Amino acid sequence: MQYHLDTIPVWEAMELDSCCPLCALYQKCEETEIDRSLGGSVMEPDTRIRVNETGICDKHHQQLFMMQNRLGHALLTDSHSKELLKKLDAMDKLIPDGKRRGLFGAKGEGLEALTEAFEKLSSTCVICEDINSHMQRYLYTFLHLWKTDTAFRKRWESSKGVCLPHAAELLRHAQKHLNAANQQLFAQSLLSLVKENLSQDEKDLEWFTLKFDYRNHDKPWGNSRNALERTINRLRSACIAPEKQKTE
Repeated sequence: MQYHLDTIPVWEAMELDSCCPLCALYQKCEETEIDRSLGGSVMEPDTRIRVNETGICDKHHQQLFMMQNRLGHALLTDSHSKELLKKLDAMDKLIPDGKRRGLFGAKGEGLEALTEAFEKLSSTCVICEDINSHMQRYLYTFLHLWKTDTAFRKRWESSKGVCLPHAAELLRHAQKHLNAANQQLFAQSLLSLVKENLSQDEKDLEWFTLKFDYRNHDKPWGNSRNALERTINRLRSACIAPEKQKTE
């Protein structure tokens, strides 16, 4: 697959100096797609067809609901539900005639096809698909900049690295888009940054816990106030909004 370069958003994410620039890019993509889903595109035929067929996951339904556009959200959900009802009708044939005994098997193995059909109906999300498409392009652009732009590589080396899930994604893409020598260089650089920054997060987190000891009450917090948020976000991607850091 060919990707076009989108360097400005990647550079902007690097300049944020966050725990993971790719998490920042993901969050920006997610906000854009949520806004777009309840904007003018809600009435576009192509969009409605995709939503009807694919649906929306629980996480993104929750975010759409928080936008307080109940009519737009209802229109999307109503048309998708109509499409699902057609598919549910077609699933009748997966249940054998009740007059014929034993078709489900002693342990219900015969229900597997119906189970898989229900799982398929509830496991896809049009918003997730769109975000993933953007992120594939950003991952490619990130590695292209690392390979070709000296300033970007220097900025990367002085950064706080990336979270563990995005480290894995970068390495998977590195296998596709970098030669063997660059794969090794990038892997060494990435692992070093992840270890260095997680080690600092852990030290700050330990001090955060020790600050609850009365003997440390008057000692400065240092960089530990948001250590819990930083560490979790580094371990599992940006799932907790970081609080503003206050040092003493």
